[in-house]
Amino acid sequence: MRNVIIIGSGPAGYTAAIYAARAQLEPLLFTSLNEAGGDLMKTTEVENYPGFDIGVQGPELMRAMQIQAERFGTEVRYEDVVKVELDGDVKRVHLGTDYVEETRSVIIATGAEYRRLGVPGEDRLSGAGVSWCATCDGFFFRGKTVAVVGGGDSAMEEATFMTRFADKVYVIHRSKTLNASKVMQQRAFEDPKIEFLWDQQVTEIHGEKKVESVTLTDSLDGSTRELELDGLFIAIGNTPRTDLVKGVLDLTAEGTIAVRGRSSKTNIPGVFAAGDVIDPDYRQAITAAGSGAAAALDAERYLAAR
Repeated sequence: MRNVIIIGSGPAGYTAAIYAARAQLEPLLFTSLNEAGGDLMKTTEVENYPGFDIGVQGPELMRAMQIQAERFGTEVRYEDVVKVELDGDVKRVHLGTDYVEETRSVIIATGAEYRRLGVPGEDRLSGAGVSWCATCDGFFFRGKTVAVVGGGDSAMEEATFMTRFADKVYVIHRSKTLNASKVMQQRAFEDPKIEFLWDQQVTEIHGEKKVESVTLTDSLDGSTRELELDGLFIAIGNTPRTDLVKGVLDLTAEGTIAVRGRSSKTNIPGVFAAGDVIDPDYRQAITAAGSGAAAALDAERYLAAR
């Protein structure tokens, strides 16, 4: 019988493992066969994580977290969790190998995935001019020309944020109507660096080693043109990875796992959640790590009380 099982291996999962291991809980962490390390494994330079004065590569940061967690006694296993039974004092975690692990507590840290355009060049140039996070990568585009795809609050926030660095910011939207709040729309409309490209869709991203241009396709007549860019920020939303717990744990209107206040406690005793899977707003490595620490502390207190 395990004390705590952690599902997920991004900053939230590994930080939870570090704290749980230091509390002598001997955690078992499952990292997916295909998504080990979370989204930071697809990120190149990370310059805003505290403690790295010249930045750090995303995969390097994740490897360091894993090594630290293992040093304190975390068991890391590369297996897919396919089902969970969370009711009762004994929780059961079903693996793709048909094996079942039993545990007294569970921390869900499965993260969220950014929605993608699904166009040629997107995957190849990810981290080389294609980004889903202006806060993370904006600094690299100082004095450059960039575009933001989307029409919601996130897209307006990304575009407005990028004006601090880029000389020119295009907002590419497939219609003439934005979904963003009026306040966010007005802020973007009034910014002299921002230009809206209406009824346009990005249908291909070009560049050898980095983004050089995109193909725009008119939503009305299907005509195409090429737009030269140094960077493309995709802000069409994200999807929390909650398939494992849908119908089991309570979810919020945004689709994230619902937790109580500032804690990591879900609607089932002994089950905690951390990281982007509970966070519709910030989605930063540092906030995910802090959330993971809270989940481990909550799990430790739950176990101690029993």
